[in-house]
Amino acid sequence: MAEIREVPTRVSKFERIGAHTHIKGLGLDENLKAVKVKDGMVGQEKAREAAGLVVQMIKEGKMSGRTVILAGPPGTGKTAIAVAISRELGPNVPFLQISGSEIYSSEKKKTEILIEAIRKCIGVEIHEMRKVYEGEVTAIDIRTAPHPYNPYQKVPESVRLTLKTTKQEKTIEAGASIAQQIIQQGITEGSVIQIDAETGRVANLGLSLESAKGKTYDVDTRQKVPRPDGDVLKEKEFVYTLTLHDLDEINAQRRMGGLFSLLLGGAETKEIDPEVRAAVDESVKKLVDEGKAFIHPGVLFIDDSHLLDLEAFSFLGRALESELVPIIILATNRGITTIRGTDVKSPLGFPLDLIDRSVIIATHEYDADSIREILRIRAREEKVTIENDALEMLTEIGSKSSLRYAVQLLSLAAQNAKVQKHESVTLEDVERVDSLFMDVQEATEHLRRYEDKLLYH
Repeated sequence: MAEIREVPTRVSKFERIGAHTHIKGLGLDENLKAVKVKDGMVGQEKAREAAGLVVQMIKEGKMSGRTVILAGPPGTGKTAIAVAISRELGPNVPFLQISGSEIYSSEKKKTEILIEAIRKCIGVEIHEMRKVYEGEVTAIDIRTAPHPYNPYQKVPESVRLTLKTTKQEKTIEAGASIAQQIIQQGITEGSVIQIDAETGRVANLGLSLESAKGKTYDVDTRQKVPRPDGDVLKEKEFVYTLTLHDLDEINAQRRMGGLFSLLLGGAETKEIDPEVRAAVDESVKKLVDEGKAFIHPGVLFIDDSHLLDLEAFSFLGRALESELVPIIILATNRGITTIRGTDVKSPLGFPLDLIDRSVIIATHEYDADSIREILRIRAREEKVTIENDALEMLTEIGSKSSLRYAVQLLSLAAQNAKVQKHESVTLEDVERVDSLFMDVQEATEHLRRYEDKLLYH
């Protein structure tokens, strides 16, 4: 017998540890009270409880067109709270995070970028009833005919199918387009298919578990599904979840027709016509009134929102008064500063009329206990074992400098421990990386020392 040895397969999964991958939610109990340490969140109890009330109002559809401002010093968890809000809302509620600097482009107007972002945060759940033929293919006969330009080549002319469900069996005949789709998708006896009675679109759902092929092949790349029940011809509900921006693009492409730019040389526009958006809004409202669609207002989170200028703030203020608008969360770490595009100074760098129509959630600097717990969570997330004295030193560094700097040193100390063949991060590892790298204060003092030798303009 040949000497054969099976090699165990190592299944690797894409894994990247980001700044907020440990955030699973706001960490609230059933009474919307913040737990000190829960769901990856530590401290900032008042801010988390305020965000919890916002989440509840969003889920009940009562926060559409409102603005929430997250204000606090750098590194106090503003983005973490926004990410936690998105985790609490779940996958069905659209959540888009952008920076205030992203609205400045040479290809699109600022208002166009903002309105696209706003419409990407409005989800539309469309329910549609359609007549379909659905069943397991028990017999298939594709008829061919000579190609009109090449008599030696055969093309599909029609197809005769027998579809079977748990209740009945029916034979149907279809034309060349359906026959072509069946050939392209590799549909054979034993396949479970779905044919739209109106459009003729064919969908291959997989291989029937009750078919001979489904019972014969143990290894098969095709998905195995049970034989459908009910009648072969049935009315079935289909649910599509799109955003208003998706609908805008679909309608804009239909309006252009595709051949316009090909035949007439018209350039493809980078901006969507306001008439297209108005038509989409009207059709969505009609579907909602008929009970065929449901609107899911989402969240637009604009980080570093003090980088928006007066025109952008004015547009946001106008957009908040429209019917189809998401919840807008603005985050900033500025105090009294100049509104971009003006010489006027204002709190947070926002116009006063926008601040008046907003609710403000404040974040505060972390205490030593919170910093210690966050570092412990980050060590667990990065699969790092850290000794208590090393953790205490990192906590002290975080209290003196910043939490972000301490988190960076944790990763660097873990790498140093790996090089030094240490089983866990020791005090020696933390001391070494602390001596190799500088925080903001040390960097400032270093540059001042060599100020006369540095170039400036």
